[in-house]
Amino acid sequence: MPEKSDKRLKNLVLGLIFDGIGMSSLLIPGLGDLLDVFWAPLAAWLMTRMYKGNVGKAAGIVTFVEEIVPGLDVIPTFTIMWVYTYLLSGKMAKKTMES
Repeated sequence: MPEKSDKRLKNLVLGLIFDGIGMSSLLIPGLGDLLDVFWAPLAAWLMTRMYKGNVGKAAGIVTFVEEIVPGLDVIPTFTIMWVYTYLLSGKMAKKTMES
């Protein structure tokens, strides 16, 4: 059980850091958009490494689009994925099994 808790905490901390990096491009007008060209594919790749399977692949695509489109950097995609994975998906699975 501690391993699962450690992974949760690790993914949360990494997600907060990666969201911070993505949002930091807003601090440098003009140059930030250029940095997004490099950050978007890296962020998408990182998302697929943190969350495996089809959900991770879908999240990677969403992350890429969110980072490459100007103005969407304020969306904390990594944190949203963490909430979905560790808080919501377990509740959804439980509801499905109860039905």
